[in-house]
Amino acid sequence: MKKPPFRIAIAGLGTVGGGVVKALTARATELSGRAGRELKVTGMSARDPQKARGFELAGWTADPLELARSDADVVVELVGGEEGIARTLVSLALKNGKHVVTANKALLARHGAELAALAEDNGVTLKFEAAAAGGIPIVKSLREGLIAYGVDAVRGILNGTCNYILTEMENSGRSFAEVLKEAQALGFAEADPALDVGGGDTAHKLALLSSLAFGTRPDLDCIAVEGIDHITPDDIAYAREFGFRIKLLGVTRRVGDGIEQKVHPSMVRQGSPLAHVNGAQNGVMVDAGAAGSFFFSGRGAGEEPTASAVIADIVGAASESASPVFGRPAASLTRLVPADGKAAISPWYLRFEVLDVPGVLALIAGHLAEAGVSIESMIQRGRDPGEPVAIVMITHETAQADVERALKAIAASDKVRSRPCMIPMEAA
Repeated sequence: MKKPPFRIAIAGLGTVGGGVVKALTARATELSGRAGRELKVTGMSARDPQKARGFELAGWTADPLELARSDADVVVELVGGEEGIARTLVSLALKNGKHVVTANKALLARHGAELAALAEDNGVTLKFEAAAAGGIPIVKSLREGLIAYGVDAVRGILNGTCNYILTEMENSGRSFAEVLKEAQALGFAEADPALDVGGGDTAHKLALLSSLAFGTRPDLDCIAVEGIDHITPDDIAYAREFGFRIKLLGVTRRVGDGIEQKVHPSMVRQGSPLAHVNGAQNGVMVDAGAAGSFFFSGRGAGEEPTASAVIADIVGAASESASPVFGRPAASLTRLVPADGKAAISPWYLRFEVLDVPGVLALIAGHLAEAGVSIESMIQRGRDPGEPVAIVMITHETAQADVERALKAIAASDKVRSRPCMIPMEAA
């Protein structure tokens, strides 16, 4: 017996929403064949019904909540935001027995466990492949593919804006501020870029990947977050000289009985998979126990890759029975026990801007020694008399707390002209 059409309601017709509608129209026969039934857009809602979009508005309503009350089988939420209309729409749709597909990482990072339980209680699916890394199928891989031996760690370049900026700084030698301005002009960065360059966007995505990897409730508040606005062209040049590249990574891994979650600039070794992720691309490395390491890369944002992930979820909702949102029943998701990030051990890149006077190197070395920090290699080059000089070091493996203690003492000296820079050397 032929199945009835699978009715789709879409809230939000911006870049991604418009791309979803256009792809569903252009490839209707093939996509319906994959779903085993006709895929039919029956409802839409967006801020401006008069905006030229290149397609007709089917089942238009000014109130997106009406989509959750309609006869749609799935509601696609592309409004954004962790509260407000997005949260209300998703909750109402699930309560009304409708599948939900969303690209809303902020919403799920804050309320994922609650919404997962709501979906299960009502026998429907909540899918979010597009929320984590654009077109990269990392959600499905963590939820269904890499489960046999468990996951030890996930490390990823999850924000295209930051990766574009760091790549262009490396290629051109220009400052963060200069490249950011260019990225905004080209549309790679928002007018207010704080969420991207400050690490917040990466943290939202990391919270979801951590939950999928370790069976915990998404916990945004347990993620240590540091952005890239303090990275200088000198840091990038020194990294290259040591055989590394600087990338903003989101990292989640098992440490003892806890889970470490952090977003920070990291030194990744040249030649490693993550070091080859350039421009606005994303890349994710998964350490899957005895199964080994797996690397995923691709476009992390934009109309086509994100729409591709959304449509894959729509087809999945049309053809599959309801499955646990985070790979496990919501009731079995555990509270995340954060590992002590200050105890994290790694080699560190350290840069000091100091007065070029006798005794300054001994001062730095003395404080490092007192904290138990040993140096593997060092670069120091002279400048014009009276000008600050950079002293750059790579340490042996040391706990973060010990390095920070040494840097605090060093920064108190009047011979140090700016806050010392410390970047972990990530084994990636």
